[in-house]
Amino acid sequence: MRWCKLNLLDFYIIRKFLGSFLTVIALIIVIVVVVDVAENIQGFLDNKVPVKDIITGYYFNFIPYFINLFSPLFTFVAVIYFTSKLSRNSEIIAILNAGMSFYRLMLPYIISAVFIGILSFYLTNFLIPRTQQGIMGYKEKYMSIQKRSKEVDSHIKTEPNTYAYVHYWDNANNLGYNFSYEFMNEKGVHYKLRAQTIQWDTVLQSWTLSNYILRTFNGVQETIEVGDKKDTTLNIHIEDFIWVKEGYTMMNYSEIRKYIEEEKEKGSIDIRTYEFEKYRRIAFPFATIILSIVGLCVSSRKSRQGVGLHLLLGLLITFSFIMLLQVSQVFAIYGGFSPAWAAWTPNIIYVILCIILVKQTPK
Repeated sequence: MRWCKLNLLDFYIIRKFLGSFLTVIALIIVIVVVVDVAENIQGFLDNKVPVKDIITGYYFNFIPYFINLFSPLFTFVAVIYFTSKLSRNSEIIAILNAGMSFYRLMLPYIISAVFIGILSFYLTNFLIPRTQQGIMGYKEKYMSIQKRSKEVDSHIKTEPNTYAYVHYWDNANNLGYNFSYEFMNEKGVHYKLRAQTIQWDTVLQSWTLSNYILRTFNGVQETIEVGDKKDTTLNIHIEDFIWVKEGYTMMNYSEIRKYIEEEKEKGSIDIRTYEFEKYRRIAFPFATIILSIVGLCVSSRKSRQGVGLHLLLGLLITFSFIMLLQVSQVFAIYGGFSPAWAAWTPNIIYVILCIILVKQTPK
């Protein structure tokens, strides 16, 4: 318990850690916002977007996403920056010579990193989904961004014994092509409905089929109905055929879990992106803790090149982590790799790196 008791030095390191973290965030956000305004100023003027909506509707919603996306980088740079200064002034050597072990020195770093990790978890799972909804509302209002359709081969399981399929869905006209609808019972297929097109009638709130064939099976007997047009109600919705690009960003953690379960019930196979996102939201905050310890090990060595070399190494390590995370996402979605393993693989690799660096760091 005495080992875990915080002292003035611990609070000094925590204050420097979090202060450097906030300073780095503030500086980079100012630069990003200035660059983004320069790129989008013409679009703001052409769409006559009020200044209030630009600030509250776009940038207030954009900033939390940007902070969380690069939080490992911000954390790493903060650790490198102030720890390198301590090392350059021989303060790390003085601390170790005073009897504090290197492992004990890690405690305030871990506490600060845990705090940032909890903040990242909150941003990812609760705040950012709401801000992304705000950005989507802004784009729909001023940039005419619409939901995109599932382009080909949408398989849907609406109930345990009901299946639907559409080859292509045109969201602009609420129109689907090459549609089929099957109802199963204990004897097998009870009826099967096929149509060249299916369209949602917003006035009648029903589906309109064209060039349809309805086959009903009753034991060995089969009844066939053929027609040019048919208005009917089916247990399917327009939302079953459409998707929003990166729609998972607008779901909190419970919503994304519920969505995955619903899509599995429907028999959907297009959920690997959502499964990876679910696991990534848990794994990502731990990266802050891992990279903080790596940053301490790298920057605690006194170097003649000063802070510059440490910052360079820090940037290389951080960007390699982000690149590895992106590569693992591609393997999870398109390569058949387990989404859970894909989300945690970067952390596992860098935990191994962290252990190696901790053992090799002069103590």
